[in-house]
Amino acid sequence: MPGPGDRGGKKEKPKNTKGTLKRILRYLSKYKIVVFILLILALISNAGNLLGPRFAGNAIGVAERGAKAGVGMVDMDMVLHYTILMLLAYVGSNILSFLVNISMTRVGKRVAERLRSEVFEKLMKLPVSYFDRNQAGDIISRVSYDIDVVSTSLSTDVIQIMTSTITVVGSFIIMCTISVPLVLCMIFTIPLSIWYTKHMGKITRPLYSKRSAAYGMMNGFAEEMFTGQKTIQAYACEDKMSSKFSKINRNAAVAYRNADGMGMKMGPTIGMISNLGLAAIGMGGAVLYMNAVVGLEQISSFILYSRKFSGPINEISNIVNEIFSALAAAERVFNLLDQPEEAADIYNAKVLSDCSGEVSLEHVAFGYTPEKTILKDLSLNAKPGQTIAIVGPTGAGKTTIINLLMRFYDINSGKIIIDQEEYRNYTMESLRKSYAMVLQDTWLFQGTIFDNIAYGKENATKEEVINAAKAAKIHEYVLKLPKGYNTVIYEDGGNISKGQKQLLTIARAMLYNTNMLILDEATSNVDTNTERQVQKAIRSLMRDKTSFVIAHRLSTIQNADRILVVNGGDVVEQGIHDELMKLKGFYYKLYASQFE
Repeated sequence: MPGPGDRGGKKEKPKNTKGTLKRILRYLSKYKIVVFILLILALISNAGNLLGPRFAGNAIGVAERGAKAGVGMVDMDMVLHYTILMLLAYVGSNILSFLVNISMTRVGKRVAERLRSEVFEKLMKLPVSYFDRNQAGDIISRVSYDIDVVSTSLSTDVIQIMTSTITVVGSFIIMCTISVPLVLCMIFTIPLSIWYTKHMGKITRPLYSKRSAAYGMMNGFAEEMFTGQKTIQAYACEDKMSSKFSKINRNAAVAYRNADGMGMKMGPTIGMISNLGLAAIGMGGAVLYMNAVVGLEQISSFILYSRKFSGPINEISNIVNEIFSALAAAERVFNLLDQPEEAADIYNAKVLSDCSGEVSLEHVAFGYTPEKTILKDLSLNAKPGQTIAIVGPTGAGKTTIINLLMRFYDINSGKIIIDQEEYRNYTMESLRKSYAMVLQDTWLFQGTIFDNIAYGKENATKEEVINAAKAAKIHEYVLKLPKGYNTVIYEDGGNISKGQKQLLTIARAMLYNTNMLILDEATSNVDTNTERQVQKAIRSLMRDKTSFVIAHRLSTIQNADRILVVNGGDVVEQGIHDELMKLKGFYYKLYASQFE
């Protein structure tokens, strides 16, 4: 299995920008009618913005002609008329723009909601190996931070870049109708702005991708540290972990600075290019005015339209940065969505129901990676109702056997047969539902004690839950709590002891009525006295069930029907306790070492 150093994956760079953009737009297609209406409204809003300078120029033209006719000859009514039209155009445009932005924000949030739902559904379908390879914090970062970046970009950038493009094109056309010579004065700024934006895009795109990866790594490390806080404090490693986090945080800050710092250069530079154009218009306009080629009306309107022209170019350069950031984030999300799911059920797969519990492993070989084989040639046979204990040193492959029985991983070679049928011939769901599990690593969710015990059984009654709790020797403890079975457990059972968490998971397994049972060191977190009581409850639970028990304390499995001694991926010994002790082999040494 990959080690900690392999987790989190490598830092991704955008590989298919166009493909990622197409996939984002596909999510918008569900709201295409709404988006189309918003685009129409945005066009009307833009039209108002484009009419404003024309009305302003007309007002100045009226004033100029009146001034030339003589003192007091300015038609103030006409000036007021054009001024009112200009105000109506701008006010109407801004109101429409406000409505468009609010509506697009809602569309962006809907897309984010859909993306999160798809990502969560995908996570439920991914194999266990994916979670072994990737940090939880990095996965959470994709679900939260990356999708938020995409949502924000959809909310603001899609409409903005379209309307800005229309404003640029519209302004340029109107400027050409006002004065071609003035257009020639500032035409050099257009190719310069386009070249600079394209050049900077190539630089900033990978920087935004590195930023997203760095934030994912930081979130992953933080999540691990919060989970292991007690261990960190127990070993007095607070300063060491803080120092390590500072380095990771520094890398994230540097990635953020590099991406946003480079991106922030675009706006001022484009603004400077636009100002050069404006200076050229001022100089050229003065020459043309003195030669009576253009009047104040044309010059004033042209300058206003030049600002309309250059302003959106500046905005587009900033939006391009946001889009690159969104594409980098979206690519990480889509990378998760594109991960291969658990192997699909074969055609006409059978539903494993009324399982008798006969299980056989025939010459099974398996390794988490191709280079390292964990189980080399494992064979075992469990008859219905038998208890099979699996013992051996750390790393021998005990938990791996459980992973294979539950089909968390598929075997490389050999066969696993359940009720005379190869286990891959059954549906994955029915196969796993045939087992109840109690693991050494307990898992409880934030909810009531009742909900945690009843987790595996729909519509479980309170009487059934209480009976299961009594059998697991946790009922008396629950009654002492302020709200009994309605007491809310914090996330992962943070407000109860490890032993009590273990007992709750045992009660959960007792309520989950199956014919096969997996116990992976199920009493490791309880005291010796409670262990004796729980062992009695577990023996009652195991009655008439095929049980696979991984045990480190060998005293707890002396009554097993068969003990498999695993070492180096092979079964080196098997038999009942007394037989193995008489052999004085590997099992004897393991047993004796616990009582030395």
